[in-house]
Amino acid sequence: MAVAATAPSSGKARSQAPRRRRRAGRIVLAILLALVLALGFSMFGAWNWVNSRLNKTSWLSSMADDSAATSWLLLGSDERDGSAGGTSQDTPGFRTDTILVLTKPKSGASSLISIPRDSLMKVSDSYMKINAVAEVVSRKALVEQVESITGHKIDHVAEIRFGGLQKVVDAIGGVELCYDRTVDDADSQLKWTAGCHHADGATALAFSRMRYQDPNGDFGRAERQRKVIAAVVSKATSAKVLANPSTVRALASSGLDSITVDEKSSPLTLVSMALAFKSATGDDGVTGSLYWSDPDYYVDGVGSSVLLDDAKNLDLFNSLVQGTHKAGVVGTLAESQ
Repeated sequence: MAVAATAPSSGKARSQAPRRRRRAGRIVLAILLALVLALGFSMFGAWNWVNSRLNKTSWLSSMADDSAATSWLLLGSDERDGSAGGTSQDTPGFRTDTILVLTKPKSGASSLISIPRDSLMKVSDSYMKINAVAEVVSRKALVEQVESITGHKIDHVAEIRFGGLQKVVDAIGGVELCYDRTVDDADSQLKWTAGCHHADGATALAFSRMRYQDPNGDFGRAERQRKVIAAVVSKATSAKVLANPSTVRALASSGLDSITVDEKSSPLTLVSMALAFKSATGDDGVTGSLYWSDPDYYVDGVGSSVLLDDAKNLDLFNSLVQGTHKAGVVGTLAESQ
C-alpha cells in the first residue's frame, strides 16, 4: 500500500518483513500464449479466431517511441482463479508479482530482463513497491514506472492470470525442469528432489512460485521462471507439438483464456513476441535481472524493498535497445555468483 512520500530510510530492515501471501500468475504464460497464437495463426490461418478472443484493456503510456526496437512488458498477476494455492475469496485484489521486459532490437540479441517485484518506486508523492502500482494507482502508471527504469517506450503489454501456466503446460504434455535443491515448500506446494524431472502443469506452477526455500529468495524465483519459459518455448515449438493440430488448438485456447493485452495488440504482435521469446531464451539471447544497490532497503510504511541502480539500468537498456549487448546473463545477481 502506498504511503506519503518521505525520504527513504537508509537503514536496512532489522527483521524479516511479514510473510506475504502466496504468489501466483507467473509470466511463463505470456510466452506460452504468444507461442500458441503463432502456431494457431500459421497452421490454421486463425487470425480472426485469435483476434476475436483477445481480451484488451488500456495499458500504454503517451511516451514517444524513440527507437527501432520493440519492447513488451510481461506481467504475472496473482489474481486468483481457483488454481491450486488459493482462490479469489482468500486474496482479494491483485499484485503484478512477475514483471519482465522483453526487447527485440532491430539487429543484435533479444533480451528478457526481470524486474524485482519489491523494487522501490515513487509514484506522484508516494513510495510503494512496483508490484502494487497497477492496483493502487493504475495500469498506465505501472507502464510509466517501467519506462522510467528502462528509459525506453513499452510498445505492448501482456498480463497473465494465476492458473494459466498449469493449463498450458498440461496442454503440451509437461516440460523438463532442473533445480539442484530438494524442496518441500508449503507456501508454493512444491515438492522437489534435487535434479531434473518431467513436470506437469501443477508442478511447473509451484516451481515458478516457490521462493521461501530458495537461498536467493525472489531473485532465485525469477531465475527459475526464466527456466520454465525456456522449457515451454522448446517444447511448444518441437516437431511433436507442431505436428499435432489438436495439441496446438488446446494450447491456444488455454493461453487465450488467461491473458489480457494492451489496446494496440494483435495476433501479429503476439507472433512477434513469440519469436522474440525464443531468441531471448536461446544461446544467443540476453537474460537476467536489473541492477540494484541494496536488495534489503527499508522504508517506513513500505518495508524491505529493492533499491535499484538507476544509472546502470539505463545503460543496460540503452545497449539492449541498440542491440550492442553481448549474449549472456546480466544483473547484480548474475555478477555476484
